[in-house]
Amino acid sequence: MVSIAASARRAGYKVFSVDFYGDIDLRHLCEESLSIIRQRVGKSCGLFERDYKVNLLLKLVKKLLKKHRVDGVVFGSGLEDNQLVLEEINDIVPVIGNTPELLVRVRNKTKFFQTLRQLGIPHPQTMVVYNFDEAKKCVKDLGYPVILKPLTGFGGSEVQRIECERELKEAFNSVSSASKGYLVQEYISGIPASVSLISTSKDVAVLSVNEQLLGVRRLGMLSPFGYCGNIVPLSSSMQVLKSCKTVAERIISHFGLVGSNGVDFVVSKEGTPFVIEVNPRFQGTLECVERVYGVNVVKAHVEACVDRRLLRKTFASRGFCTRLILYSPQRAMVPDLRAFCGVRDVPLIGAIVEEGEPLCSITSEGVTRETSLSKGQSVAESIFNALLPRHPQ
Repeated sequence: MVSIAASARRAGYKVFSVDFYGDIDLRHLCEESLSIIRQRVGKSCGLFERDYKVNLLLKLVKKLLKKHRVDGVVFGSGLEDNQLVLEEINDIVPVIGNTPELLVRVRNKTKFFQTLRQLGIPHPQTMVVYNFDEAKKCVKDLGYPVILKPLTGFGGSEVQRIECERELKEAFNSVSSASKGYLVQEYISGIPASVSLISTSKDVAVLSVNEQLLGVRRLGMLSPFGYCGNIVPLSSSMQVLKSCKTVAERIISHFGLVGSNGVDFVVSKEGTPFVIEVNPRFQGTLECVERVYGVNVVKAHVEACVDRRLLRKTFASRGFCTRLILYSPQRAMVPDLRAFCGVRDVPLIGAIVEEGEPLCSITSEGVTRETSLSKGQSVAESIFNALLPRHPQ
């Protein structure tokens, strides 16, 4: 959220925000910022999985719109699978981007993978299941290992690699959301990647091909597929980059998506990009893309959606930019994170962050991928060393 707000401010817009965490740097960027969590010294910042409720977010949106005249709404992750909420917001103030109906179309996993199959686009074999017996039957066709993931959700924290029938059964026994549906997916070994694009209803421009960072334990992420940030651009061969761009452009054009959109891949050892999903909204790569390629993503998004005008420039890389998302390794009190270089999404000093919850993010740049990444990792280590453990009350 901070990267979107900062980009919008640089583009000359007045910014208002509604989010879950209410971090202090977001509040400083906005005319007004409302959040589900009200951070306080000595008090917990909550648990996202328990405390995030989309209806609470909607109430805050309505509260904000009663006080301020707002010309349009843009959004990051968390709402793309909630058609009714998006429709209700769109009835009050225009959503600048993809329509709720289009979001449903591209986020319907069954139809999405059917479309990929019809287009001849490589993707993992994928089936939708609702219970253990259905999953067991699917695995007979796919073979172990498989990926098990919720039909809805974001961040990858509930995604599991399943090696055998015992693990499959344990997964369904331990997860209460199984009745909402799961994807059983062929496991593709390779490099997680994404493509960031800007599009009108008639044309598409690729901004960047990016490396995704998933399940990095030294950043406090315990889930093997939990999202931990990205490196822009992806360091790979020209052929792989070209293949990712071509496939992403085909998907965005086919669905008629507009504005800022992202396509996630796994690039196999043979260099084949397998499509995982589409994110029809701003992505976590936003700040890194802006730094590396010198483009204002929010401005480009608005121009594409409102004016139907597409960026016309060659995007030349200025090096590498890394974004790391840190997760608290323990229940801890937040130190003054402003003292650390490149820190974003900053909680209130003295607030309590629960174990496994997002702590902050770090942005670092370098001439090479390795220097960019190592700078961020060095800051992350210093931050973890500064955390003050807090015992449960």
